[in-house]
Amino acid sequence: MVDCVVKNWEGEEVGQATLNLRVAKEESAAHVVHRSLRLQMANNRQGTASTKTRSEVRGGGRKPWRQKGTGRARAGSIRSPLWRGGGVIFGPKPRDYSHKMNRKEKRLALSTAFQSRSEDLTVIEDFGEQFTKPKTKELMQAIARWGVDTEAKILLVLPEKQENVYLSGRNVAKLKISLANNLNIYDILQADKIIATATAIAKIQEVYGNET
Repeated sequence: MVDCVVKNWEGEEVGQATLNLRVAKEESAAHVVHRSLRLQMANNRQGTASTKTRSEVRGGGRKPWRQKGTGRARAGSIRSPLWRGGGVIFGPKPRDYSHKMNRKEKRLALSTAFQSRSEDLTVIEDFGEQFTKPKTKELMQAIARWGVDTEAKILLVLPEKQENVYLSGRNVAKLKISLANNLNIYDILQADKIIATATAIAKIQEVYGNET
């Protein structure tokens, strides 16, 4: 169980939020999180890299010179992998890199990873009403008031899509905006700092909360 300070729009402490998620046992937590991260990265691979073998390269049907008498090395095709323009030995072919993971184990890995980042987590009161129109400068100023380095990689977790907040942050290179019901383990681990609204924390707690 982790207690987090809740800040308001101005950066003042106004309360506390509790994060009590189902997490893996200490001895297996790193393994579970690593498996889930590897799964996501593997499943994102397109697997479309392709090269041609000597049988697929155009040309090379005729023996370039006779077997003996020329003083040169024997050659049967100008498309040999030893020749420039020839085929590729053991080159990549289209393949499926994806693999599967138990759904409960995947959810356990995500909740374990999120709770492990509690020291880098900043909880904020819902601030969607502050944006009547997109304003990147105001969002970055607010992030600074909340005590988060604006040069760091930041993951902003919202309870639901808020168009003006999204439009305010989409052109900030190191800011990633995600919804509470659409979190993924790569974004959680990659971010230097995580900012989440109190409502988003409540949603995460509802889905991944510890059953006690």
